[in-house]
Amino acid sequence: MRRFVIDTDTASDDAVALVMALQDPDITVEAITLVAGNVPLEQGLQNALYTVELCNKQVPVYGGMASPILHPLETAQHIHGMDGLGDIGLPLEGRKPMQGHAVAILVETINRYPGEITLVALGPLTNLAFALRFDPSIAHKVKECIIMGGVGKGIGNVTPVAEYNIWVDPEAAKIVFEAGMPITMVGWDVCVSEATISSNEAQSIRQVGTTLAKFCIDIQQVHGGKKLYPGPFVIADPLAMAIALNREVATDIRKLFVAIETESILCRGQTVVDHLSVFKKEATIDVVLGASHEMFMKMFYSAVEETHPPQTL
Repeated sequence: MRRFVIDTDTASDDAVALVMALQDPDITVEAITLVAGNVPLEQGLQNALYTVELCNKQVPVYGGMASPILHPLETAQHIHGMDGLGDIGLPLEGRKPMQGHAVAILVETINRYPGEITLVALGPLTNLAFALRFDPSIAHKVKECIIMGGVGKGIGNVTPVAEYNIWVDPEAAKIVFEAGMPITMVGWDVCVSEATISSNEAQSIRQVGTTLAKFCIDIQQVHGGKKLYPGPFVIADPLAMAIALNREVATDIRKLFVAIETESILCRGQTVVDHLSVFKKEATIDVVLGASHEMFMKMFYSAVEETHPPQTL
């Protein structure tokens, strides 16, 4: 049994990633920690709690940092809808998270299970940065850290060069990437390439007919204020989760030096990936540049087939 901690800013693709982990019988999700990002912190908490309840699981959910280290929070509600889950009328209120702060929970859980925790970071890295500042030793106690963020080789999604999760809090990302943690970076570029769901694929998944299948597709209905259903749409976080669950999903991983740009007006939040070793710095980050769409889709289908039926909410 593998132990996961998932740090997320729960919006539509994050929720699918949560379903994939929660439905995997070989994974124990020790905690879900929330950070502000796609949606404000309180909305992200409600979305995560709803998703856990929908999967009929008992997993503790904790609130964390409500804003980035230096910059005001800029959400992605214009992408995912005001509630983060497609504005389809889900009952996303009234659920109570656990007592305790996400930063403290990250430190406590990693120290409780040294060498065992797979940390999957699906949002801005604010919680993790504060955890590392509080206890730098956790960098060497995690088994691995899978980050959906940055761009390995390509263009950004919020600026020409920056991906949203890193751009929202580049100072936090810089702390995390420089901490010596065993990081695997799943960038926006490989997600666009291998985690774009076509209209036919979306319809096929929804036709599985389970509560989770309908949920995972229906919450993708809006993107940038436009109705997308039945597709195509990119679900980046589930690809990162798939790689965390089964590293063989990644077909091209290269160990490279990666720096985070925090000062440039034009390039703030860029993951500067040194493919040519120009900087002569030690390559420490596993950057995913290729993945198997076929394996990813098989895992998506498996997650929504509901061996253990969830609640209908």
